[in-house]
Amino acid sequence: MTSRNLRPLVAGCTVAASVLLLASCTSSNDDGKAAASSTPSVPSVSQTAAGPDEKKLTQQAQAALAAVHGGTMVEAGAERVTDGIHTEPSLSEGKTYKISLMCFGSGSAKLVFTPASTGTETKVPCDQSVVQQRITAAKALRIDVDGSKGSTGVIAWQIDTV
Repeated sequence: MTSRNLRPLVAGCTVAASVLLLASCTSSNDDGKAAASSTPSVPSVSQTAAGPDEKKLTQQAQAALAAVHGGTMVEAGAERVTDGIHTEPSLSEGKTYKISLMCFGSGSAKLVFTPASTGTETKVPCDQSVVQQRITAAKALRIDVDGSKGSTGVIAWQIDTV
């Protein structure tokens, strides 16, 4: 096969992988809490991000992050800028990871780590640019991304092993 004949196959595989990532969801037990799993978390979308424009922005942001994906995915998701991202990922203390974020919309958001020594506080512009940072996991780690006043859109994020 020539490279010209492989292009449709590669494009089809890329679309299929994106659909699988977007269709994935976490399981829950009877009390509504997420079930424990030994496999990495899969991308999730806020249940409140239901509007057609938000769905489209979410798909675009997640597809763009998939294009820059490296390492093994540990945790990922997408949220409205107005809701922000507030997560306490289960990472191995002292191990280095890469967090990637992409915001589709308008305005910006601020990425903050607790403890602050985990990573650098960073502005995340909602201009479709990818923000990446290496982080060193602490025993108890919290990642918060809050939109600035008036910001709208969707933020997709992913934590990968390095």
